[in-house]
Parts: sequence; C-alpha cells; structure tokens
Amino acid sequence: MILLDLTIQSLTIEHLSALLELDLACFGGLWSLSGYQRELESPNSHFLGLFSPLTGSRLLGMGCFWSILEEAHITILAVHPQYHRQGLGQVLLYSLLKTASDRGLERATLEVRATNEGAISLYEKFGLKIAGRRRRYYQDNDEDALIFWRSDLQQPEFSATLATWHTIVSDRLSPSSWQLLN
Repeated sequence: MILLDLTIQSLTIEHLSALLELDLACFGGLWSLSGYQRELESPNSHFLGLFSPLTGSRLLGMGCFWSILEEAHITILAVHPQYHRQGLGQVLLYSLLKTASDRGLERATLEVRATNEGAISLYEKFGLKIAGRRRRYYQDNDEDALIFWRSDLQQPEFSATLATWHTIVSDRLSPSSWQLLN
C-alpha cells in the first residue's frame, strides 16, 4: 500500500486564496477575504494548514486558534468535504492542541453548533468537555453553541497524552492511506 504524505504548516498571506476556496467548500463563505487577512496578519492568531504534495499541495484542511492570555481559543477547524471521515480532522485538532501546548498556553476552548454531532464526537475524543452553552449563538439560524474546554495543556502528563494521540491519529489515517510527516 502506498501512503500519501500529510504535512501541517503555518499559513501565511500567500495562502489567502486557498483559504477562501476551502471556506467556500466547507462553509459556503463563512469568513470574508478581509476576515482571513486579519487572522493571518494578527500576532495572536495561529493558523495551520493541512497539505499533501500528492494532491498538488492543495489545502485539505485548516485550523486556527487565538492566543488570549494563557488560553487557546480555537476559532475554526475545517476539512474539505472530499476528505471527510479519513482522520484529517483529528490531525488538525491534535496539531492545534500540540501547538497551543508548545506555545505555553494552559487551556483550550471552542464553540460548536449543538447539532454538529461529528465535531462534538471529535472534541470529546480529545478530552474536551462541555463547559456551557451560548444560546442563539449562530446568527444564520439562531442555533445554540456548546462551549468546550480542556485545561491541562501545561500539566506534565499532557506530553504523554500528545504521544498517545499521535499514535491514535496515525492509526486512524492508515486505512485511508495517509501518513502524517510532522
């Protein structure tokens, strides 16, 4: 079996058109050009992209978090619909949490639509817990958001957790012929 390489890299302004294309495929145009530009230029924003050289270095997925004091606030996590259910969301979430930990952040948080069962399942697999609900958070349909938290990113046992997750993520990729290089 031939394995397809996956890499995670920080995104820059040069990736702006790829971000807009992925946003359109995943969300129908959730963020604007200026919104992505602001994120990419912000010193508090950490934007990661998932690429594979064998797909023409196309942006397969993206994830972003803001550093706010000692917290990583995950603002977006998306995988191109063509690559759903292959473990790529796990790669991105693992990479965001590892990056946050590497940067000395203590906690991670995010909001998710209360009906997004796939995303909720993913977050729970990575030890995030529901901490609350934001009523009518999403303006397009007044849907509630669930608030997820994880607060042990700087605890000694978290590095062992990251090592375990790396194995789990790698094992999840294997049936789809992907392998994570970094």
